Amino acid sequence: MTFTVGSPVAVVASDAADQPERTPELEALYRGFEREMLIPLWTEIGDLMPLSPRSKAVPHPWRWTALLPMAERAGELVPVGRGGERRAIAPANPGLGGRPFATPTPWPGPAVRDAHALARAGRTVRVLERSPEFAEVGAGLQMAPNATSILKEWGLLRQVLDAGVTPRRLLFKDALDGTDLTHLDLDDAFETRFGAPYVAIHRGDLLDILARACLRAGVELVPGCAVLDAVPGADGAVVHSSLGEHAAGLVVVADGLRSRLRARFSDDEPICSGYVAYRGAFPIAELDRDLDAETARNVVVHIGPGCHLVRYPLRRGEILNTVAVFRSPSYEPGAEDWGGPEELDAAFADCGPAVHESLRSLWRDRRWPMYDRRPISRWTDGRLVLTGDAAHPMLQYLAQGACQAIEDAYCLAAELGAQPDLAGALKSYEAERTVRTARVQDTARIWGDMWHLDGVGRLLRNELFRVRDPRDDTYVDWLYA
Repeated sequence: MTFTVGSPVAVVASDAADQPERTPELEALYRGFEREMLIPLWTEIGDLMPLSPRSKAVPHPWRWTALLPMAERAGELVPVGRGGERRAIAPANPGLGGRPFATPTPWPGPAVRDAHALARAGRTVRVLERSPEFAEVGAGLQMAPNATSILKEWGLLRQVLDAGVTPRRLLFKDALDGTDLTHLDLDDAFETRFGAPYVAIHRGDLLDILARACLRAGVELVPGCAVLDAVPGADGAVVHSSLGEHAAGLVVVADGLRSRLRARFSDDEPICSGYVAYRGAFPIAELDRDLDAETARNVVVHIGPGCHLVRYPLRRGEILNTVAVFRSPSYEPGAEDWGGPEELDAAFADCGPAVHESLRSLWRDRRWPMYDRRPISRWTDGRLVLTGDAAHPMLQYLAQGACQAIEDAYCLAAELGAQPDLAGALKSYEAERTVRTARVQDTARIWGDMWHLDGVGRLLRNELFRVRDPRDDTYVDWLYA
């Protein structure tokens, strides 16, 4: 995604960092929907659906002409997708240009964060979004106080709290024997110390909140606009897109891990870690087991040799989010087929009963290879500036990808508001954010290595975790404050 700010500011968006592996089956499925002008409705959508059929297991095609009057009566949002994973935007939503159209494409997170922050600062903002033919995202996001404090200042925290869950603690367990290793209480004392709560929220819910905030702030959202290039000039920049040219005073690049425009700043490529993630988000009421109190109230992380599993509730405790990550034995650079479901089962074979039980709550028809990039020190090129995963894609072990993108948006808007000289403001933003995000990227790699230790390394790590005072915030002060 790209966006333009100021005259106006252009934001380029097309974040592919959190999309699943494309398979012929998924591609054929979505091409069929597009060709027939149909949408798949897997979930209950309340009064919008007739009493029959009610099944959530089978997709029910509905023609747009039938959906449109229902959507007009529904208000802003119509739930669409598997297990409540996605939300279709009804015609009232500006992100679809007011057209009666809904896609399984997620809202581009970093771009709408940047757009909202800049619009709040008085900038005129246009967001250029390239909607892929199909796309899906993992369901859960963990929002630490360094991000929720910004959402609080933006006046959005109450909406986020209403849509999400505030877990009681972050609990680490040994994946093999199931023993508790250490925990971080996320209670009132934690919130007082860091000035904001720790929140788990469905990705779609957060992006909906941000998109509506953009609308209220006057942001222009342009979907279906593939950005081909952006050329900086002395007093602005020109974005070349599939919908023509867009002149802007500033172009903010937020096009994700595989950013096309990052090539103007670096010749690097995404780095595959050899790890792959499987995810799942299912209504708790529909699980084939009772949810234990520990999982229902906490973020629980099971760490093991070459693998880990995370589970926590979403949507006011109505949904269980599960993520299983493991090192693929078949991965090698350039390989195309690796990390399949059979490897998933083998990677967790030696883990305890709680982990095995949680593996049943995963989608097995899609997977997410884990990538990052090495930090770079240059994020600005004239009137072009990088943000989000286009600037600092990171591994997921600190749960900071979305948090750092929110920090980017806040810092960029603050610097542009504080300095009349745009070039100086961009350099100040670059100087502050490159150092901060490089530390987060590097620490995420180290943290992941610690999680996945085996043998003597695992025993030493477990002992260090166990003797840690749970009230000691030494290792999160620098990150959450």
